[in-house]
Amino acid sequence: MDAFLAWITQPRNAGTVSLLLFFFSFLAVVIYVYTGKARKRRLESYKWIPLEDDAHDDGVHSDERDAR
Repeated sequence: MDAFLAWITQPRNAGTVSLLLFFFSFLAVVIYVYTGKARKRRLESYKWIPLEDDAHDDGVHSDERDAR
């Protein structure tokens, strides 16, 4: 175990180990998000949020509305 920890802490090996750690963490998050039909539908519905019109939008920004 000590030899393994000594190997990981060497600068040339630490970069590779951290890259693999972050890559597999990213894959785990992507798999979690895109598995499950309900979660996938909910995630896909979020892509239209920027294009939806606000029902209460009167052309005045909230900062200007607060100043009145």
